[in-house]
Amino acid sequence: MTDLPCRPSPRAGVPHGAAEDDDASLIVASLDEPERFAELFDRHAPAIHRYIARRLGRDAADDVTAETFLTAFRIRSRYDASRTSARPWLHGIAAKLIGRHRREEVKALKVLARSGTDPVAQTWTENADDRVAAQAASPALAKALTRLSQGDRNVLLLFAWADFTYQEVAEALDIPVGTVRSRLNRARRKLRGVLGEHRSLVEAPAPEGGTV
Repeated sequence: MTDLPCRPSPRAGVPHGAAEDDDASLIVASLDEPERFAELFDRHAPAIHRYIARRLGRDAADDVTAETFLTAFRIRSRYDASRTSARPWLHGIAAKLIGRHRREEVKALKVLARSGTDPVAQTWTENADDRVAAQAASPALAKALTRLSQGDRNVLLLFAWADFTYQEVAEALDIPVGTVRSRLNRARRKLRGVLGEHRSLVEAPAPEGGTV
């Protein structure tokens, strides 16, 4: 099988939406020209790497990011070309891989809960939301996240840390939008019970395309 024609680690590349081809067009083109898939890597790897690092820590982020794109490359013929953005698809692959590292994720969250410092959030330079970054560094929030099920945590963190709409979360996790709503509501209820004054994340307004 052809190896993924991408870089060994993420680097800043073409901003999402800046290239002439949309994601679906690149993926379709890569079926005949595999090297075109590297453009998708350049476009999305930095954001995927940041998201994985937030959940598993920097040590695992390089490997899991590479595995995310290798998996995407191998199954690209199954991509739904009607979806012009591959962002939910790629984050969904990453979420499945993160699920295999559940212990590492919980360990990283416990370290964050003890230290109160999230170096990954502090170094964000693209699409940074200072409010969410500050809350992500809250020891109380980190501790609370360890108590969520993997499914509820996936939904909440795609919404809060990847800035996904309900529809995008549904596409990423291959679940109905109604399930996204119910999981997010359940996660918010659980977080409300332990966060006290740190409520602005769980009380955040619903993203475009969905209501609580």
